[in-house]
Amino acid sequence: MSSLISIPVALTIAGSDSGGGAGIQADLRTFAFHQVHGTCAITCVTAQNTLGVTRVDALPSESVTAQIMAVAEDIGIQAAKTGMLLNQAIIATVAEQMEAIALSSLVVDPVMVSRTGAQLIDDAAIATLRDRLIPLAAVLTPNRYEAQILSGMEINTQQDMQAAAQKILTLGSKAVLVKGGGMAADLRGVDIWFDGDRMEVLHTETIDTTDTHGTGCTLSAAIAANLAIGQEPFEAVKNAKDYVTMALRYALRIGKGQGPVGHFFPLLQK
Repeated sequence: MSSLISIPVALTIAGSDSGGGAGIQADLRTFAFHQVHGTCAITCVTAQNTLGVTRVDALPSESVTAQIMAVAEDIGIQAAKTGMLLNQAIIATVAEQMEAIALSSLVVDPVMVSRTGAQLIDDAAIATLRDRLIPLAAVLTPNRYEAQILSGMEINTQQDMQAAAQKILTLGSKAVLVKGGGMAADLRGVDIWFDGDRMEVLHTETIDTTDTHGTGCTLSAAIAANLAIGQEPFEAVKNAKDYVTMALRYALRIGKGQGPVGHFFPLLQK
Protein backbone atom coordinates (compact mmCIF):
# COMPACT_ATOMS: atom_id res chain seq x y z
CA MET A 1 0.00 0.00 0.00
CA SER A 2 1.53 3.32 -1.06
CA SER A 3 1.79 6.27 1.29
CA LEU A 4 0.92 9.79 0.22
CA ILE A 5 3.84 12.20 0.06
CA SER A 6 3.31 15.93 0.10
CA ILE A 7 6.03 17.68 -1.88
CA PRO A 8 6.62 21.27 -3.01
CA VAL A 9 6.15 22.00 -6.70
CA ALA A 10 8.26 24.26 -8.90
CA LEU A 11 7.67 25.26 -12.51
CA THR A 12 10.34 26.03 -15.09
CA ILE A 13 9.35 28.08 -18.12
CA ALA A 14 12.25 27.74 -20.54
CA GLY A 15 13.65 26.11 -23.64
CA SER A 16 14.57 22.48 -24.22
CA ASP A 17 18.27 21.65 -24.60
CA SER A 18 18.71 18.45 -26.64
CA GLY A 19 22.20 18.08 -25.17
CA GLY A 20 20.72 17.94 -21.68
CA GLY A 21 23.09 20.47 -20.13
CA ALA A 22 20.93 23.58 -19.73
CA GLY A 23 17.33 24.73 -20.08
CA ILE A 24 14.42 22.55 -19.04
CA GLN A 25 16.62 19.49 -18.60
CA ALA A 26 19.00 21.21 -16.18
CA ASP A 27 16.13 22.82 -14.29
CA LEU A 28 14.25 19.57 -13.72
CA ARG A 29 17.39 17.81 -12.47
CA THR A 30 18.04 20.72 -10.11
CA PHE A 31 14.49 20.59 -8.78
CA ALA A 32 14.79 16.85 -8.21
CA PHE A 33 18.07 17.26 -6.32
CA HIS A 34 16.29 19.67 -3.95
CA GLN A 35 13.41 17.21 -3.46
CA VAL A 36 10.97 19.47 -5.27
CA HIS A 37 8.58 18.12 -7.88
CA GLY A 38 9.50 19.70 -11.21
CA THR A 39 6.95 20.79 -13.80
CA CYS A 40 7.61 22.65 -17.02
CA ALA A 41 6.32 24.87 -19.79
CA ILE A 42 8.55 24.59 -22.84
CA THR A 43 8.98 27.81 -24.82
CA CYS A 44 11.24 26.57 -27.59
CA VAL A 45 13.03 23.45 -28.76
CA THR A 46 16.72 23.70 -29.52
CA ALA A 47 19.05 21.37 -31.37
CA GLN A 48 22.29 21.72 -29.44
CA ASN A 49 25.21 19.86 -27.94
CA THR A 50 28.44 20.74 -26.17
CA LEU A 51 29.68 22.54 -29.29
CA GLY A 52 26.75 24.92 -29.71
CA VAL A 53 23.21 25.49 -30.97
CA THR A 54 22.31 24.53 -34.54
CA ARG A 55 18.55 25.19 -34.57
CA VAL A 56 15.88 26.88 -32.44
CA ASP A 57 12.12 26.45 -32.95
CA ALA A 58 9.74 28.58 -30.89
CA LEU A 59 6.49 27.13 -29.63
CA PRO A 60 3.30 29.14 -30.15
CA SER A 61 2.53 31.42 -27.22
CA GLU A 62 -0.84 29.63 -26.92
CA SER A 63 1.03 26.39 -26.23
CA VAL A 64 3.04 28.05 -23.48
CA THR A 65 -0.17 29.39 -21.92
CA ALA A 66 -1.78 25.95 -22.05
CA GLN A 67 1.21 24.30 -20.37
CA ILE A 68 1.27 26.81 -17.52
CA MET A 69 -2.48 26.61 -17.00
CA ALA A 70 -2.46 22.81 -17.01
CA VAL A 71 0.03 22.75 -14.16
CA ALA A 72 -1.41 25.65 -12.15
CA GLU A 73 -5.04 24.52 -12.31
CA ASP A 74 -4.39 20.96 -11.17
CA ILE A 75 -1.06 20.55 -9.39
CA GLY A 76 -0.39 24.03 -8.05
CA ILE A 77 2.93 25.88 -7.98
CA GLN A 78 4.94 27.07 -4.99
CA ALA A 79 7.66 28.75 -7.08
CA ALA A 80 8.64 29.23 -10.71
CA LYS A 81 11.60 30.32 -12.79
CA THR A 82 11.91 31.63 -16.29
CA GLY A 83 14.79 30.99 -18.66
CA MET A 84 14.95 31.39 -22.44
CA LEU A 85 11.61 32.92 -23.48
CA LEU A 86 12.88 33.71 -27.01
CA ASN A 87 10.44 36.33 -28.30
CA GLN A 88 8.13 39.18 -27.37
CA ALA A 89 4.91 37.18 -27.71
CA ILE A 90 6.08 34.44 -25.36
CA ILE A 91 7.40 36.94 -22.81
CA ALA A 92 4.07 38.78 -22.78
CA THR A 93 2.21 35.48 -22.41
CA VAL A 94 4.34 34.38 -19.46
CA ALA A 95 3.83 37.74 -17.74
CA GLU A 96 0.06 37.44 -18.20
CA GLN A 97 0.03 33.94 -16.73
CA MET A 98 2.20 34.86 -13.74
CA GLU A 99 -0.14 37.77 -13.01
CA ALA A 100 -3.17 35.52 -13.37
CA ILE A 101 -1.95 32.94 -10.86
CA ALA A 102 -0.52 35.67 -8.59
CA LEU A 103 2.71 33.78 -8.00
CA SER A 104 4.90 35.59 -5.49
CA SER A 105 7.97 33.33 -5.71
CA LEU A 106 9.10 33.94 -9.27
CA VAL A 107 12.77 33.84 -10.26
CA VAL A 108 13.49 35.61 -13.55
CA ASP A 109 16.72 34.67 -15.30
CA PRO A 110 16.62 37.37 -18.00
CA VAL A 111 18.17 35.35 -20.80
CA MET A 112 18.93 38.23 -23.15
CA VAL A 113 22.71 38.16 -23.62
CA SER A 114 25.17 35.28 -23.35
CA ARG A 115 28.10 35.36 -20.94
CA THR A 116 30.28 36.23 -23.95
CA GLY A 117 28.17 39.29 -24.76
CA ALA A 118 26.09 37.97 -27.70
CA GLN A 119 22.51 39.30 -27.72
CA LEU A 120 20.02 36.41 -27.80
CA ILE A 121 16.65 38.17 -28.20
CA ASP A 122 15.61 41.31 -30.09
CA ASP A 123 15.13 44.78 -28.65
CA ALA A 124 11.32 44.52 -28.59
CA ALA A 125 11.53 41.31 -26.55
CA ILE A 126 14.00 42.95 -24.16
CA ALA A 127 11.63 45.88 -23.65
CA THR A 128 8.72 43.55 -22.88
CA LEU A 129 10.85 41.54 -20.47
CA ARG A 130 11.91 44.73 -18.70
CA ASP A 131 8.44 46.30 -18.54
CA ARG A 132 6.15 43.29 -18.06
CA LEU A 133 8.01 40.38 -16.48
CA ILE A 134 10.79 41.83 -14.33
CA PRO A 135 8.33 43.74 -12.10
CA LEU A 136 6.80 40.37 -11.13
CA ALA A 137 10.10 38.83 -10.01
CA ALA A 138 10.95 37.96 -6.42
CA VAL A 139 14.56 37.50 -7.56
CA LEU A 140 16.15 38.69 -10.80
CA THR A 141 19.47 37.11 -11.87
CA PRO A 142 21.15 39.07 -14.70
CA ASN A 143 24.69 38.35 -15.84
CA ARG A 144 27.14 41.17 -16.46
CA TYR A 145 25.95 42.00 -19.97
CA GLU A 146 22.26 41.73 -19.10
CA ALA A 147 22.87 43.97 -16.10
CA GLN A 148 24.54 46.52 -18.40
CA ILE A 149 21.44 46.63 -20.61
CA LEU A 150 19.02 46.83 -17.68
CA SER A 151 21.00 49.47 -15.81
CA GLY A 152 22.16 51.45 -18.82
CA MET A 153 25.75 51.55 -17.56
CA GLU A 154 29.09 49.88 -18.20
CA ILE A 155 30.11 47.32 -15.59
CA ASN A 156 33.82 46.76 -15.03
CA THR A 157 34.31 46.87 -11.25
CA GLN A 158 32.64 45.65 -8.09
CA GLN A 159 31.44 49.19 -7.47
CA ASP A 160 29.86 49.18 -10.94
CA MET A 161 28.08 45.93 -10.11
CA GLN A 162 26.70 47.44 -6.91
CA ALA A 163 25.55 50.62 -8.65
CA ALA A 164 23.93 48.56 -11.41
CA ALA A 165 22.08 46.43 -8.84
CA GLN A 166 20.61 49.58 -7.30
CA LYS A 167 19.48 50.88 -10.69
CA ILE A 168 18.04 47.53 -11.78
CA LEU A 169 15.98 47.19 -8.61
CA THR A 170 14.03 50.29 -9.64
CA LEU A 171 12.57 48.21 -12.51
CA GLY A 172 10.32 46.53 -9.95
CA SER A 173 11.74 43.18 -8.87
CA LYS A 174 11.92 42.57 -5.11
CA ALA A 175 15.61 41.63 -5.26
CA VAL A 176 18.41 41.46 -7.81
CA LEU A 177 21.48 39.26 -8.01
CA VAL A 178 24.04 40.67 -10.45
CA LYS A 179 26.18 37.70 -11.42
CA GLY A 180 29.92 38.05 -11.86
CA GLY A 181 30.55 35.03 -14.07
CA GLY A 182 31.34 37.28 -17.02
CA MET A 183 33.64 39.53 -15.01
CA ALA A 184 37.42 39.47 -15.23
CA ALA A 185 40.09 38.18 -12.81
CA ASP A 186 39.17 38.35 -9.13
CA LEU A 187 35.56 39.40 -9.82
CA ARG A 188 34.76 36.16 -11.61
CA GLY A 189 32.38 34.32 -9.30
CA VAL A 190 31.57 37.42 -7.23
CA ASP A 191 27.85 38.21 -7.20
CA ILE A 192 26.05 41.26 -5.82
CA TRP A 193 22.76 40.94 -3.94
CA PHE A 194 20.51 43.94 -3.39
CA ASP A 195 16.92 44.02 -2.14
CA GLY A 196 16.53 47.70 -1.35
CA ASP A 197 17.74 47.31 2.22
CA ARG A 198 20.56 44.82 2.08
CA MET A 199 23.60 45.02 -0.19
CA GLU A 200 25.76 41.89 -0.01
CA VAL A 201 28.91 40.86 -1.88
CA LEU A 202 28.74 37.08 -2.29
CA HIS A 203 32.00 35.24 -2.86
CA THR A 204 32.23 31.61 -3.90
CA GLU A 205 35.16 29.37 -4.64
CA THR A 206 36.26 29.51 -8.29
CA ILE A 207 36.32 26.03 -9.77
CA ASP A 208 38.92 25.50 -12.50
CA THR A 209 36.86 23.86 -15.23
CA THR A 210 35.80 24.68 -18.77
CA ASP A 211 32.69 22.50 -18.37
CA THR A 212 30.26 25.17 -17.20
CA HIS A 213 27.30 24.72 -19.54
CA GLY A 214 24.02 25.39 -17.77
CA THR A 215 25.33 27.29 -14.75
CA GLY A 216 22.89 30.19 -15.14
CA CYS A 217 19.90 27.91 -15.59
CA THR A 218 21.00 25.76 -12.68
CA LEU A 219 21.44 28.72 -10.34
CA SER A 220 18.02 30.20 -11.03
CA ALA A 221 16.39 26.76 -10.78
CA ALA A 222 18.09 26.13 -7.43
CA ILE A 223 16.88 29.51 -6.13
CA ALA A 224 13.33 28.64 -7.22
CA ALA A 225 13.56 25.22 -5.59
CA ASN A 226 14.74 26.76 -2.34
CA LEU A 227 11.90 29.27 -2.43
CA ALA A 228 9.45 26.41 -3.04
CA ILE A 229 10.59 24.65 0.14
CA GLY A 230 10.09 27.82 2.15
CA GLN A 231 13.48 29.51 2.34
CA GLU A 232 13.73 33.29 2.42
CA PRO A 233 15.10 34.81 -0.82
CA PHE A 234 18.59 35.70 0.44
CA GLU A 235 19.00 32.27 2.05
CA ALA A 236 17.69 30.65 -1.13
CA VAL A 237 20.32 32.49 -3.19
CA LYS A 238 23.23 31.62 -0.89
CA ASN A 239 22.29 27.94 -0.82
CA ALA A 240 21.78 27.91 -4.59
CA LYS A 241 25.27 29.33 -5.11
CA ASP A 242 26.73 26.59 -2.91
CA TYR A 243 24.90 23.97 -4.98
CA VAL A 244 26.21 25.36 -8.27
CA THR A 245 29.76 25.48 -6.90
CA MET A 246 29.61 21.81 -5.96
CA ALA A 247 28.02 20.92 -9.31
CA LEU A 248 30.91 22.71 -11.04
CA ARG A 249 33.37 20.70 -8.97
CA TYR A 250 31.81 17.55 -10.44
CA ALA A 251 31.23 18.92 -13.96
CA LEU A 252 30.80 16.33 -16.68
CA ARG A 253 33.55 15.84 -19.27
CA ILE A 254 31.26 14.75 -22.10
CA GLY A 255 31.16 15.69 -25.78
CA LYS A 256 33.80 17.57 -27.75
CA GLY A 257 33.04 21.04 -26.35
CA GLN A 258 31.80 22.59 -23.12
CA GLY A 259 30.28 19.96 -20.87
CA PRO A 260 27.53 20.57 -18.31
CA VAL A 261 27.74 20.88 -14.56
CA GLY A 262 27.16 17.73 -12.49
CA HIS A 263 23.65 18.26 -11.14
CA PHE A 264 23.63 14.84 -9.48
CA PHE A 265 27.09 15.09 -7.89
CA PRO A 266 26.30 12.89 -4.86
CA LEU A 267 25.99 9.96 -7.27
CA LEU A 268 29.25 10.95 -8.97
CA GLN A 269 31.01 10.94 -5.59
CA LYS A 270 30.23 7.22 -5.35
